[in-house]
Amino acid sequence: MTAYLPALLANGETRLSAEQIYPRLFDAILEQRLPPGSLLPEQALGDAFGVSRTVIRRVLGRLSDQQVVVQRPSHTAHLAAPDPQQARQVLSARRLAETTLIGLATQRARPTQIRQLRQLVERERQHHERGERCAAIRLGGEFHLKLAQVAANAPLARFLNGLVPMTSLIIARYESPCCEHCAWEEHAAIIDAVERTDGPAALALMHEHLDRLEAKLDLG
Repeated sequence: MTAYLPALLANGETRLSAEQIYPRLFDAILEQRLPPGSLLPEQALGDAFGVSRTVIRRVLGRLSDQQVVVQRPSHTAHLAAPDPQQARQVLSARRLAETTLIGLATQRARPTQIRQLRQLVERERQHHERGERCAAIRLGGEFHLKLAQVAANAPLARFLNGLVPMTSLIIARYESPCCEHCAWEEHAAIIDAVERTDGPAALALMHEHLDRLEAKLDLG
C-alpha cells in the first residue's frame, strides 16, 4: 500500500473527511491504480490522510458493502481479487442489471442527461487518444453508473455501483495484454440509440458491448 498512497493524495492534503476519502479510493480502484488483492491497513491509510482509524474504517466499510474490499475479523482489509469463477458470476450479474437498466434509460432519458452522457464519453475518448488507459477505464465505468442514474431505478443503480468497480478489478487481473481498450465508441453508439428511444437497438448494443468486454478476458 505504501507505494500507492501518493497516487491517492492531491497536493499533500490531509485531514480529509470520510466523504472525501471514499471517492479517492473508489477512483483508484476504477483506474486500476491499486492492484487486486492490495492490503488496506487502517493505520497506514489514517496516517496518509491525517485521520483516525475510525474514519478509515467507515470508508472501508462502505467499499466492503460494494464487495470491492474484503474485511474479516482480526485481518487487514484488502482489495478483492476475484478468481475466475467469481469473475464469471460478477459479469453474469452485471449483464442482468445492465440489460434491464438500458431499457429503462431508453424510456426515461432527458435531453440534459443525454448531453451529460456525451460529455462523459468525450472525456473518455480524449483520455484514450492520449494513451491514458486507466483514466479511460474509470470514465467508462462512470458512463455505466450515469446510465443507471438515467434509468431512475435506485436499487438496480446501487447494485451496479458494486459490480462496476469489481469489473475493473477483473479487467486488471484477467484482460489479455494484447487487447485494445476502445469502449468509448461503443458507449457513443449506445447513447445514440437511447436518444432515438430505440429500445431494441440499445439492448442489442449493450449485449455486444458486454460480449466484447468478456471476450478480452482470459478466465481459463
